[in-house]
Order: sequence, then structure tokens, then C-alpha cells
Amino acid sequence: MADVSTCGGGHQAPGISMTGILLFNPRSANAKYRVPNSILNIAASVEGKYHWVIIDGNREIDPLARIMQWLETGNYKYVGFTVMPGPQLKQAIPFSKTIREYFPGITMIWGGYFPTNQYKSVLHSGYVDFVINGPGDHCFPQLIDALENNKPYELIKNLIYKSGDQIIKTRKEDLIEQDELPDLPYDKLAGFYPMEKYLGKTYLGNKTLAYHSSIGCPFTCSFCAVVPTYEARWKAKSAQKVYRDIKYIKDKWGADAIEFHDNNFFVSEKRTVEFAKLILPEKMSWWGMARIDTMHKFKDESLALIREAGCRIIFFGAESGNNAILKQMDKGGTQNGDQIEEFAARMKKFDIIPEYSFVLGMPAPTPAEVEAQIDFEINFIKKIKRINPDTEIILYTYSPVATEGSDLYNDALSKGFRFPEKLEDWISPAWENFDLRKNPLTPWLTPGMIDKIKNFETVLNGYYPTITDIRLNSFKRKAMHLLAGIRYNINVHKYPYEIKLLHRLWKYRQPEIQGF
Repeated sequence: MADVSTCGGGHQAPGISMTGILLFNPRSANAKYRVPNSILNIAASVEGKYHWVIIDGNREIDPLARIMQWLETGNYKYVGFTVMPGPQLKQAIPFSKTIREYFPGITMIWGGYFPTNQYKSVLHSGYVDFVINGPGDHCFPQLIDALENNKPYELIKNLIYKSGDQIIKTRKEDLIEQDELPDLPYDKLAGFYPMEKYLGKTYLGNKTLAYHSSIGCPFTCSFCAVVPTYEARWKAKSAQKVYRDIKYIKDKWGADAIEFHDNNFFVSEKRTVEFAKLILPEKMSWWGMARIDTMHKFKDESLALIREAGCRIIFFGAESGNNAILKQMDKGGTQNGDQIEEFAARMKKFDIIPEYSFVLGMPAPTPAEVEAQIDFEINFIKKIKRINPDTEIILYTYSPVATEGSDLYNDALSKGFRFPEKLEDWISPAWENFDLRKNPLTPWLTPGMIDKIKNFETVLNGYYPTITDIRLNSFKRKAMHLLAGIRYNINVHKYPYEIKLLHRLWKYRQPEIQGF
């Protein structure tokens, strides 16, 4: 762990203001360390202008004690938290509250998907002063400049704050050209936490790097938390810039695999092919996220090159095999049930594993229709597995996203769904699971429907254990496959206690919750 006395807590680099900024990445997973790219972007935006430190909740035994240790030096006037929905709230909420109690003069700034979507409860909490509404590369340093020089901040784009009892949202900024942004300060991060521990062992490799090569997505799916943030916009780093960054980390710290955490890495076939040609000699494995209708347009030679260059598995939002449901979701593009099937077969030809996610439990006029939709998706998923057994299946239950004005969100509200009004309510166990899209808390889903989804998921994960769980040996896989086989093949999914027992005994890893 970094010691305050050796990392700048009371020491000042020449020419840098004593206005200190403490940046915090709340814990997102147990024993799964990834480069905190979001907060590192903010650090890059103020590098060389303001003194900053990073505290990574994933790397600290007691992160709150570490935060308080830095703040007690008196050198920090601003605290910035990056907050994703779900697990990060468990530290973000109580820690922010404690900071406000002990250091009431400190300015608290939150960014990330959660405060962007739930800014009202965040700002009404009384302990968060500003929300960064989308990318903070320009907004964050401009806000610090304004506060430091006692100048107005009303015209700073991508900002949400309270003025009296009123919440003010400033205009959204056009997405920034990503190649124009400063390099992320990996070396300075390594001064706080050894970089080697950020390169984790996964299905892809022994030292897997998490990297963002683009921001946003050019589509407007109503169930996606990205949409309110980026509003159907996408900007990417050039293939050369991505390669240069990855090559640097590979050469300096030994990275041998890459998880691209972009919302949509494969938007541009040209960029993807260019990157594949660059990375091919490095012999690295990699994974990213894409849309089926986008990649189905890729040329065969492009897909062959992508696989040769190390791409082993790609996450696709299949969402539903029902075209009416895809329309209800505002999935956009040309994706349909037939295409989802065709593409699964096509990926088999190129030896790229498609990781298909499905969203079950969409709202419908009657309970019978909701149940019928669930049954349809279960049968469709089994059809996909017959077409390409290597297809990885990720199941979610539909959880509303505060996409104001969308028909899907309005439909959820009309059926009685409501988000918590108090920020503290988000850290109850029920709402934490909601953010992982595992416990929807939606009024149209009965307990029996939720059980049907979860029981099918258990049987499916028994018959087809995920290839990404590197702790499962061949014996364990075969045992689960045999045990779940009868249930899977005769469509009896109720009460799969014997499979759950093996999952618990062998600590089965679900990638949608725990990653690779």
C-alpha cells in the first residue's frame, strides 16, 4: 500500500498548486483488480496543473481510513468519486457522508453512470455538491478552475448541481476527439499501487489489461444505462493510439491479454481491422463488446483476421429472439431473431466465441403475456445452443433505466415501478441486486416468474458451464453437465437444488456478475 508520507500527502512538486484533489475508485469486486480507467482519465485531465492522489477501493484493506489519512493533511480541497451502479455504491454513499461530516468544507464531486442517471437523489443527499454528466475530461478541470478563482460555473458543459432548491443541468458537450486527450498517467498510478496486480489472470491470459479505446455507442436502446450519458454518440481512439498504449503496458509490465471495456468496441470495421493488423505480432488474446447487426456486416476476411490477431470471445447484446420485444427495447439497427441465429452459426466458422446476453422479464399488458415471453426466450436460447454450442449465454432480468421520455421507461412507471428517492436506499441488498440486473423489483414480474428465470439459468449453467471460469477443471465440468443433462433435455427446470449445490461447492463464477 502507498504510504502518505511518500506519495505527496505533505510534499509539493514545484510549480503545482497546493489545491489538492483526492480521486477515489470505490470497490467494484472482491479480489479482481482492474486499472481504474475512469478515475485515471480525470487524473489525466488535471495532471501538471493540480496535485492529485488516487485511492483504489479494490486495493485497500480499509479505504475510508486511507481517505481520511490524506484529508487530514489539509492539502485536499476536492474529492472526486467515480460511481457505477451496484457494488460501488456500498462504499461511495457512506464514505461521502463521512467525508461531509468530518470535512464540511471539502467539495464533493461524483461522476459515472449512477449519478448521471440518478442525479436527483445524489444531489438531494446533502453531501454531493456536483455531478459530472458524462465525460469529465474538460468539465472536471474547468469546474476546479472556476471554484479556485471564484468564477461562475453555470456555463461549464456536462455539469449538474443544486442552486437553492432547484437542480441545474448545463448543456451537454460534444464528445471529445479521443486522440487529443492526454495519455493516462499509468506510471504515476504505479507509484500508488503496483501495476502488476492490475493485470489479472483470466480466461484470456495470465496478465489481462483492462482498457478503454472508445466512449459511447451510436444506438439508443431503452434498457441501457449508457444512452442518457452519451445520447447515441461514439468517439474512439485511433487504432495506432490504442496499439501504442497497449504495447507500452505489455513491454513495461508484461500484459498478455486485453479486456476492452468499451460499450461498443467494434463500431468501425476499418478501425478494428487496422488494430488487428497492429496487434497481431504481439500474440495477445483479447475480448470486446459489439452489436450483432454491426459485425454481421464485417467481411469474412475481416473476421478471420480478427481471430488470427487474438480475439477469442466477443460480447453481443442479443437481448431477445422476439422481434416485437427488440422493437419495444428500441434496439434499433437491423437486428432480428433470424440474424441472431445466423450470426451464431457464422461465428462458429471463425472460431470466435459469441457471448450472447438476453434480457428476460420485459413489461407486457398481462401476466400471461409476460410469462409467454419468458418461455419464448428460454426456447430461443436453447435453439441458439443447438446452432452453436460454444455460444456463451448471459441472462439478465429487465431493470428499468431512467431514460427520460422513452416509451419503455414510461411503461415501467405506468405499471407502478419507482426508483428510490433517498440515496441511502440504494445500498439495501435488494437494490444492489437490482443494479446487477438480477433482482428487478418490478411489479409485473411475480416471484414465480423470477424463479423460472433463475432456475433455467442454473440448469443452463450446469449443462453448459461457462468457458470463462478458469477454476473449473474437466472433471467438474463433466459432472455438472451430466447432472444437469436430464433436466435440460426434458425441460424440467424447477427446484434444481443438486446443481445449485455443485455451483456453491465449486464456487461457480458467473461472468456477468464477477467477470472472467
